Amino acid sequence: MLRGVGCSLAFLVTLVLAAPCVAKPLAICLFQSDVTPPLGSPLCGGSVEPAKEVVDRLSARGLVLLTNDKPIVLCAVDWVGIGGGGNTAWREALAEAAGTTVDRVAVHTLHQHDAPTCDFDAEALLASRGHSGDLFHVEFARQAISSAAAALKKSLGSPQTVTHLGVGAAEVREVASNRRVLGPDGKVAHVRYSSCTDPIVRAAPEGTIDPLVRSLSFWNGDKPLLVMTYYATHPQSYYGKGGVSYDFVGMARALRETALPGVPHIHFNGASGNVAAGKYNDGSVGMRPELAARLAAGMDEAWRGTKKVPIAAEDVAWKTVDVKLPLSPPLHDETNLLATLDNSAALARERNRAAVDLTWARRVRPIALARLRLGNVDVLHMPGELFIEYQLAAARLKPQSTVCMAAYGDYAPGYIGTEIAYSQGGYETSYVSRVSPQVEQVLLVAIDELLK
Repeated sequence: MLRGVGCSLAFLVTLVLAAPCVAKPLAICLFQSDVTPPLGSPLCGGSVEPAKEVVDRLSARGLVLLTNDKPIVLCAVDWVGIGGGGNTAWREALAEAAGTTVDRVAVHTLHQHDAPTCDFDAEALLASRGHSGDLFHVEFARQAISSAAAALKKSLGSPQTVTHLGVGAAEVREVASNRRVLGPDGKVAHVRYSSCTDPIVRAAPEGTIDPLVRSLSFWNGDKPLLVMTYYATHPQSYYGKGGVSYDFVGMARALRETALPGVPHIHFNGASGNVAAGKYNDGSVGMRPELAARLAAGMDEAWRGTKKVPIAAEDVAWKTVDVKLPLSPPLHDETNLLATLDNSAALARERNRAAVDLTWARRVRPIALARLRLGNVDVLHMPGELFIEYQLAAARLKPQSTVCMAAYGDYAPGYIGTEIAYSQGGYETSYVSRVSPQVEQVLLVAIDELLK
């Protein structure tokens, strides 16, 4: 009798061991909160008119990926930049709400200029000199972080199972153009900003851009749950008059949500430090909806061309690399920065910039770069206003995969050019860049390591 029981148990064990392993399903939680500043708030770090009216409600949009490891959090905010202590505060709050670690949280901005910035390190320097709130509305910023964290925490009660990942890409026509128009000597002859009225400068070629908008979507069977898009361009049509706005990228996002009712959209800005709409935008009011329609058309084409592949929790991975970006040579000497910061007669925007410059010059903690793997898709999460060449270089490193890039993570370093760009002149590699030409080698090595 005992021998028979033993045989039966052995048979059952054999069946269990021989049974195929069932992959743990991937799940996501979606969250969104309102981050529209109150009237009177500084916009664009105090460099433009403060908020006089609300044209569009701004939002923080994100998702939590529930995998075999600790949760991963991605968040995109309709602000101009979140850097230094601001980026840390956002990530810490979202990490605590998600029950994960700070290194598994990425917070990015879409970089609209009629929107707030946030850097608590710079704010502390200004506050110590009686200028608290010149850079951004401090109380509002803390409330915005809390509301985003609360929305995330609430979303954890409604996880959605993901069975498939959708991948698509399409060209966006007549939106992006390179800002740096070179002359015959190889130097920057003109900077074609977000808008341009000079017919000669507008007639120059598009220059180096990434024309593709990339679309990633999460599905449960045949039901789309979320669409994430990635496109590289400065998002300004016109700005600076005090009208809080998510500009044409936010309008394009809204158009797609109207076309796909009930499917949230999260948009990330790519490496667009030297890319804007200047060739195709004269800055007139009517160009904002026109640029939005062109971007939305590319998003729609990418959606229609989406290819779905099965995905499980085991197909998701997160990797980080810490880097110390080389400091711009002028920032090694704090004398002028301190003089501006201590000068009560200086313009507020000059003191604000000096505060941000000084906090970056004194920064000791590294910046974390990250890569999210979704099956055969790699998404790079990067800091600052990267030049488009970094995005193109990343794509060349893995031509067999789909590589997306979200820039404008930690905003503290400002513009990040290529090595040659610093010898060519132009606005982007002037005082608005807080790093040295050696930054290119540092970042290319880090990107290569992330994509391995």
